[in-house]
Formats: sequence, C-alpha cells, structure tokens
Amino acid sequence: MIKIYTDGSCLKNPGNGGWAAIICTDNEVKKISGSEKDTTNNRMELMATINALKEVNSEDLIEIYTDSKYVKNGITDWIHNWIKNNWKTSSKEDVKNKDLWVQLHDLNNNSKIKWNWVKAHAGNPLNEEVDLLAKKAASLD
Repeated sequence: MIKIYTDGSCLKNPGNGGWAAIICTDNEVKKISGSEKDTTNNRMELMATINALKEVNSEDLIEIYTDSKYVKNGITDWIHNWIKNNWKTSSKEDVKNKDLWVQLHDLNNNSKIKWNWVKAHAGNPLNEEVDLLAKKAASLD
C-alpha cells in the first residue's frame, strides 16, 4: 500500500503558492514539491494531490491524507453533482479550478484510493512535515 500526505500553501491568497507531497511505499519515502506565482491555496492543495498521484503506480492501493476538506469533499462528494450539472455549483456558478478537478477526477477513477482528512497542526508528524515543505516551496522565488 502507498500512503500519501499532501498539502498546499499560499503566502497571500492569491499570491505565491507551494505544494508538497510525501509518498510512503513499503521501503521508500519520496518527497516532492513545487511552486507557482499568482495562485490560490486551493489550487496548491489540488496540485499536491495531482502531482503525487502521477508519481505512483495506479495499480497499487493508495491512501491519501489531506488536511483540505475542499480536496477531500470535492473529490469524494461534490464532483458527482458538478459533472451532472455541467461543472456548475449548486448556486449555478462555474466550478472554480475545473482544470485541476478534471485531472484529479481522471486520476481518481484510474486508481484505488481511500481518501482521508486529517486535522491540520494537530501533531500528525507527516502532516506537519508536508505543511513545512509546502510553505518552503511557496517562499521560493
């Protein structure tokens, strides 16, 4: 089984952002991160998950741990209605970050993923570490 911890960060929202993931397999830990200018925290949360899933074998069982309810609820619940309603929210507005949601939806459908929400800054060591990695990525020019 693969365990993935993800996080996104934005110095100002919008502003310079960073994303990070820690990917744990049986005998390896891989840390990835990246940054973007003029972005949002939610985009960085999505980018962390998308980039992590691109790094792993979709045949393996995957557990994702995120402290973003936006990501967890979006991919496990809200996305079904968004697709059914032609990418409109319940208030008939366009879904924000549709480009990333489409990518994540495709990755999710081609993998066996258990989605887990973890409370931020609550002492979970890997969640704390991935938070620091995302903040560090956001602060790079």
